[in-house]
Amino acid sequence: MAIRVNLDVVLARRKMSVNDVAGAIGITPVNVSVLKNGRAKAIRFSTLDEICRVLQCQPGDVLEYVDDEVD
Repeated sequence: MAIRVNLDVVLARRKMSVNDVAGAIGITPVNVSVLKNGRAKAIRFSTLDEICRVLQCQPGDVLEYVDDEVD
């Protein structure tokens, strides 16, 4: 089981930078970068809520479940 973070895709579609989102939601650019690069181990619902509000998207646009089991 793996959760893929597609924040980089959503940012590109919205033509927004890590700094733009970080400033709009009140967290550091480093923390947005960690999430964007898939290195985060967890995300607060309040942070996900703010990301979705700023980027005008759904949580499923940012996070995706990928079944990594091989049959």
